[in-house]
Amino acid sequence: MVKLRLKRCGRKQRAIYRIVAIDLRSRREGRYLRKIGFYDPIKNQTYSNVPAILYFLEKGAQPTRTVHDISKKAEVLKEFRINQMKLMK
Repeated sequence: MVKLRLKRCGRKQRAIYRIVAIDLRSRREGRYLRKIGFYDPIKNQTYSNVPAILYFLEKGAQPTRTVHDISKKAEVLKEFRINQMKLMK
């Protein structure tokens, strides 16, 4: 199973996080399938590769709670639901 989770980068007391698609059994700093964005909690900046996130969500990837909240603020999940509704019709 694939999860969308945060991978810690940066230095001490100045962490930034990459949003990655990673196998569920891998550890936090483990090998990832694809880098799909980043999150800087200090500057409160986010960059998301929306097509890549939508691709993994359509394939069944599960976001962690934090990635879910970040995606919700960026309105990525709204696009995912719109795409799902189009497929249902």
